[in-house]
Amino acid sequence: MSGLALRVLTVTVGELQANSYLLLDDESRKAVVIDPGDEPERILQALQGYRVQWILATHGHFDHVGAVRAVKEATGAPFAMHPGDLEMLRYASDAAQLFTGRAVPTPPDPDGPLRGGQVLQVGPATLEVRHTPGHSPGSVSLVLRAPGPGSLEGGVRGVFSGDALFAGSIGRADMPGGDHETLLASIRRRLLVLPDDCPVWPGHGPATTIGQERRTNPFLAGSG
Repeated sequence: MSGLALRVLTVTVGELQANSYLLLDDESRKAVVIDPGDEPERILQALQGYRVQWILATHGHFDHVGAVRAVKEATGAPFAMHPGDLEMLRYASDAAQLFTGRAVPTPPDPDGPLRGGQVLQVGPATLEVRHTPGHSPGSVSLVLRAPGPGSLEGGVRGVFSGDALFAGSIGRADMPGGDHETLLASIRRRLLVLPDDCPVWPGHGPATTIGQERRTNPFLAGSG
């Protein structure tokens, strides 16, 4: 992100190889943790020297919240998530045991909600919350905006898409609370309206761009 002291660091964790993201402001030494799913020791190691302002979850599935308790206890930062996934959050430890044979520490209830249209300040940048249900009822995506060289239309720097949009794919909609048509509508109305050059940082797998997915994602044919 040219012209800023802001960095996005990806830490891929756990059996399901979920992407945890650290948004680091090297000038203010403030940070935001997005989707701390597992391996809290690796996440905390990368956060040394930074003060964590927020712990955010794009949704409540265990592979995205399994390390929330440890990171919160170590940093004292508030935890926020969309209330639509609260029941899922409370079931996260049991779900991890069912899917992987290993329970995760039960995450704490959020200190506050993430709702569509909400804007969080992160040093010189902001995170805009976009409600993108379909993978789960409370799924959100987080649009990173910051002024200065290299920013796209509207100051956009990228979007953390959770498990809504992946490189070449979209999130599962066959689990409790999921709905395929709702997910497609969320992607088209909330994500594909971003600039084509906008980086997409998904919940699993490699980064991509909005334009790349508009052109080549087989699930989004006809979304040009």
